[in-house]
Amino acid sequence: MKLRKVSAAAATALVLALTATACGGDDGGDSNSSGGGKTIKIGIKYDQPGLGLKEPDGSFSGFDVDVATYVAKELGYKPDQIEWVETKSADRENALSRGDVKLIAATYSITDERKQKVDFAGPYLLAHQDLLVKKDSDITKATDLNDKKLCSVTGSTSAQNVKKDFAPKAQLSQRGGYSECLSALQSGSVDALTTDDSILAGYAAQDQYKGQFKLAGLKLSNENYGVGVKKGDKATLDKVNAALEKMVKDGAWEKAVQDNFGPANYKNEPAPKIGQIVQ
Repeated sequence: MKLRKVSAAAATALVLALTATACGGDDGGDSNSSGGGKTIKIGIKYDQPGLGLKEPDGSFSGFDVDVATYVAKELGYKPDQIEWVETKSADRENALSRGDVKLIAATYSITDERKQKVDFAGPYLLAHQDLLVKKDSDITKATDLNDKKLCSVTGSTSAQNVKKDFAPKAQLSQRGGYSECLSALQSGSVDALTTDDSILAGYAAQDQYKGQFKLAGLKLSNENYGVGVKKGDKATLDKVNAALEKMVKDGAWEKAVQDNFGPANYKNEPAPKIGQIVQ
């Protein structure tokens, strides 16, 4: 009897040990880990050339993608451990609060309103709001948009800024993505597309649109792009900020700018300092 009890106890201990080992093997294996796990989920845009674009072969390209890849590396993840998640403008805060993604690098402008819901690392790029119009358009300033049709994306602050500060009589048309606005502009159903100049430059530089559109060249606002992190996750926030600083220092930031915006002759601002928001 005594032998049986010892054997049973040993067997139980072995099962518990194996169970603990299995559970331990899952630590850090999802997007909620602090790094070094199996995968990390990062929210990006899928339809923004030069920033966040899903290519026909299923790969991803753009400045946001390059920044996120660099940050993920510093958190302990290799490129093949990144799971890219399409995150539309209207769903960015919810995606972080639900835990659908660990980080968001999706032309995510830092605003006081958004900071109530998420934390931001960065900024990592200073962009400016502008207008994209047809090449022969007579729109040269924001007030020209009064009584004209203006397109932007649901959840974006760009169109509201124009109506509030420059053209209160503009007819606002909101679409699900910038590619939809671009199609509307191409067809003539809207007169202008507004968002950040970095985004507009990417679209205007695409082969199928070259020569059709132009940037109005207006600096209607300052857009400080940050990496969104779940509210209160200071550990991740600090690591991302450190990664962004390193990216600037080692030259990877400048290379990413030239690789993604150079072909469009985009006049970018110098790399902003972490925590320095340009109003």
